[in-house]
Amino acid sequence: MSREHPDDFPSYADRPQPAGQAAPRPTPQPVATGNGNGNGNRVVATAARTQTWWNETLHRLSLHARVTMLAAVAVGLAVAIVSVAAYITVRQQMYQNLDDSLILRAGQAAQKGVLTNLTNLENISADAFGLSDIRVGVVGADGQQWGARKSPLPPMGDDELQIARSQGNEASLRTVGVRNGGSHFRVVAVPARYCPAGLSEECSNDDSLLQPGALVVAQSLGPIDQTLHNLGIVLWAFGLIGVIGAALAGNAVARSGLRPLARLTGAAEHVARTEDLKPIPVAGSDEISRLAQAFNAMLAALARSQDRQRRLVGDAGHELRTPLTSIRTNLDLLAQADKRGGLRPEDRQQLLDDVRAQMDELTTLIGDLTELARDTPQVRNAELIELSNVVEDAVIKVRRRAPGLEWDVQLTPFPVWGDERLLGRAVTNLLDNAAKYSLPDGASPPSDGHPLGRVTVRLLDGVLTVTDSGPGIADADLPHVFERFYRSSEARSRPGSGLGLAIVKHAAEQHGGMIYARNAPGTGAQFTLWLPHAATQTR
Repeated sequence: MSREHPDDFPSYADRPQPAGQAAPRPTPQPVATGNGNGNGNRVVATAARTQTWWNETLHRLSLHARVTMLAAVAVGLAVAIVSVAAYITVRQQMYQNLDDSLILRAGQAAQKGVLTNLTNLENISADAFGLSDIRVGVVGADGQQWGARKSPLPPMGDDELQIARSQGNEASLRTVGVRNGGSHFRVVAVPARYCPAGLSEECSNDDSLLQPGALVVAQSLGPIDQTLHNLGIVLWAFGLIGVIGAALAGNAVARSGLRPLARLTGAAEHVARTEDLKPIPVAGSDEISRLAQAFNAMLAALARSQDRQRRLVGDAGHELRTPLTSIRTNLDLLAQADKRGGLRPEDRQQLLDDVRAQMDELTTLIGDLTELARDTPQVRNAELIELSNVVEDAVIKVRRRAPGLEWDVQLTPFPVWGDERLLGRAVTNLLDNAAKYSLPDGASPPSDGHPLGRVTVRLLDGVLTVTDSGPGIADADLPHVFERFYRSSEARSRPGSGLGLAIVKHAAEQHGGMIYARNAPGTGAQFTLWLPHAATQTR
């Protein structure tokens, strides 16, 4: 059985023609000519412009609008897919049921022979078929057609004539007419042998009088078309309602979900406008809450940095005031003495030495302040350094400045990643601090070569230990020795800015290490600096 798709409408040539008249030849269609590559390039250019416009449009939309549009588009696509699938399924099922019913009824009618008896067929009232909107006819192998009196013939063409001539076991199915056009039929033809008009009694006694033909039954598709039309309207209506509902739901979800983000944006704008680093309240544990927590952590880090800067500026102003006042006093004294005839050479030299010492102290203080003012969380442009070489260079430098001390140095190789200049300054500050407290206050280098103090330096597995022979550190001062500008009561009588050990701590933290101080049994203070191995450091 050959079956056509319901929407495969026949051309004019497939429609039944009057006897003796040939089917018209189809009109030749014009063949398009031109450059195919040019058309393809225009299509590609149009697609590219469309994509560019779409991307620009999306970028201009707010995140709220994007979420709303995404929800509406997603639901719209889902509804469209479901609607199309439901429409196609219902249509195919309705046509399938109609086809099965037509073939079954036509086959049964052909076997019974009631409708294939032309005398009976012509005498059937047209109202009998009109009630069911069915047209019945018979086509002979020679192309002749018969139907009920005063009833239109069903559509008959080459397909039905082929069935009449073949007399096989197959049936033909096709759709004729235009949907919603007033004449839309599903036509089935089954092979049959008909009895010519006026020979009813003879055909019942002699089967040889039966002629080959086909019984043609046409069912109007108007009710099915109307049902499908109504189904399409319902699907469109519910789809539109679903899209509108999805847009409203997406808008509500976007407004609720982006509310914490709006608060975070407002907090950031408030910080930028007022420089108020107060953290924002955080509730929940979703992604936006984590973003708010990270924002609060950033505000806390910024607040700490600002606090360090304020304390540094305040402490620096206080510490710079002392040497500047001393220098100004000495210079004023020198100027007043010159107006009165000048100072004695030894007094003048002592005054200039005092000014020079104050200038050296001021230079050191400014250098330390510059180093601490960097306030970087880690070393930049790190390089591979041999720590033992850095310690050895620092020992040589400090030993020249403290010739009256005995130096006990033991170093083992240890590579680190870091800033050689910063590490060298930190180690030098540790050794200077040990040398300063190992020498008695006001002592001069011995003439007999006997050392006045001892400094022990050990470097083993990245642990640098510096031990002096001084009086040690008071228990009340131990927690504060690495604070900026902190000077104990014993240290105020000695030179220094109070930033040396703070720079050591700063360097240790920048290199991922640590520094701590304690009093060594039987000796003085002991400082321990630990740095990680180069193999375990991240560059």
